[in-house]
Amino acid sequence: MKILLTGANGYIGMRLLPPLLQAGHKVVCAVRDKNRLSLDEETLEKIDIIEIDFLDDPSPGIIPDDIDAAYYLIHSMTSSTSDFDEKEARSARNFNTYMKSTRIQQVIYLGGIVNNDTLSKHLSSRKNVEDILRKGDFALTALRAGIIVGSGSSSFEIIRDLCEKLPVMITPKWVLTKSQPIAVRDVIKFLTGVLGNTLCYNDSFDIAGPNVLTYKQMLHLYAKTRGFSNWIFTVPVMTPKLSSYWLYFVTSTSYKLAINLVDSMKMEVVAKDKRLQELLNIKPHTYVEAIEMAFAKIEQNLVLSSWKDSMVSGRFKKDLNKYIQVPKFGVLKDEKSIPVTNPDQVLNNIWSIGGEKGWYYGNWMWKLRGVMDKMVGGVGLRRGRTHPDRIFTGDSLDFWRVLLADRESKRLLLFAEMRLPGEAWLEFHIDKNNVLHQTATFRPKGLAGRLYWYSLIPFHFFIFGGMIRNIAQSESKNAAASNSSASIS
Repeated sequence: MKILLTGANGYIGMRLLPPLLQAGHKVVCAVRDKNRLSLDEETLEKIDIIEIDFLDDPSPGIIPDDIDAAYYLIHSMTSSTSDFDEKEARSARNFNTYMKSTRIQQVIYLGGIVNNDTLSKHLSSRKNVEDILRKGDFALTALRAGIIVGSGSSSFEIIRDLCEKLPVMITPKWVLTKSQPIAVRDVIKFLTGVLGNTLCYNDSFDIAGPNVLTYKQMLHLYAKTRGFSNWIFTVPVMTPKLSSYWLYFVTSTSYKLAINLVDSMKMEVVAKDKRLQELLNIKPHTYVEAIEMAFAKIEQNLVLSSWKDSMVSGRFKKDLNKYIQVPKFGVLKDEKSIPVTNPDQVLNNIWSIGGEKGWYYGNWMWKLRGVMDKMVGGVGLRRGRTHPDRIFTGDSLDFWRVLLADRESKRLLLFAEMRLPGEAWLEFHIDKNNVLHQTATFRPKGLAGRLYWYSLIPFHFFIFGGMIRNIAQSESKNAAASNSSASIS
């Protein structure tokens, strides 16, 4: 079967692709930027990739006409707090138009459980997308899920942050709202189970785990599963805006996502039936089992995808290529280099930078910079990194975005997504003479940008100098960074 996988580089899309390939399907991955598809070479050879933005007016010839089925995994909740519903509706309408020129039989859509007549903006938009897709020239199978729990999922990471950082919490009353979480592993089972199953055509199904829990109970169970205690006290009055700030500053979520989540968390999300569970003979995992499986993946460094790598978790909207050419004129630079005797080991050090590993020198200063960035609405260091020693183009890396990660050419290029009076790049490159080059480039915006750069030159001397020395330390303990400069060119 030939399958179109939209949102292929999203959290669910990245999890769904391997089982589809293992089942022998031919998969066409639809992404806005193919450079962001974080897959190994072996997987890339098995798939076709098309670049398409469903927000744009449809153009003929982009999608193959021999598509048999499609997964619709597109959403815009994290991109806006005002018009994401209009964007989601436009994407769905354009998708229907594209499908008219194919032989498609089935579309599988992952939406949200609907329990109330009055819905949050997020759940209302999810339902509206389902209604639009139902008008397409294909059989629609809609799966409605609540909170998805798995390594790297936004829900799991928020719960994890709250419990790990706050043993005592003063919480809004929405923590008493009931929900029915489901393990991401079970979501994938349901998504693959309905594929080509005519009994699931033109129908909607709720999918959920076996436990109906309040958010407060989920926080307590997480702590218990991890072997510690936490205390949660609810207050009757906490405005949605204050609740959003609370989530934003304590957890790794973005402010836009926090606003939309708070709006939805006031709504009860409980499955109404178990029809699909019985039809496909799937026994979903409990909430505690979902937590344990998530940590098993984390501890084994086997996290396949994370919501933090989404472009909307930072400043980018879509095109990485706009920034991949580092400017040479009108910029300020800090350049350092050091010879190495074992470039492969040094490359491993470079590929491990950030996240839990840190930045090899002055980690407290990097953390302080992250706090300062978050205080003014930036991403801070909240995102960390998905893998401890693997980096793909498009990944988030603390408050940087990976523009290029090429081990063959021994080059890593990062772009700053922190709030700055300008644009910043950080590059590591080992040349053919086994010399490690580290270059920080800053393109200032006006006088404020130049003042910002020059005020940090004393810190750059220590931070960047210490960083390159420690990256190469295992090979050149006595080597000193050379060719250091801070100049405008």
